[in-house]
Amino acid sequence: MKNKKIPMRSCVVTGEKLPKKDLLRIVRTPENEVIIDLLGKSNGRGAYLKKDIEVIKRAQKNKILERHLEVKISDDLYLQMIDMVGDINE
Repeated sequence: MKNKKIPMRSCVVTGEKLPKKDLLRIVRTPENEVIIDLLGKSNGRGAYLKKDIEVIKRAQKNKILERHLEVKISDDLYLQMIDMVGDINE
């Protein structure tokens, strides 16, 4: 039986290649709205972050996501990501 290929993506903060399910996808939609893409299928420019609170805080401090998505990101979105990751790790 053939093994199913696991999709790998790179975290924009750490540069690590990880399975897609271990990353959060953040998307800038065509309307310039920034959302957390839970299904991984939303239309727009996407960036991946490792599901780690320290990585999210580093992305916020260094404005890494803002550079990748070319749009201002609110602190509320970072708080949502931290809450999601905290719920997953518990």
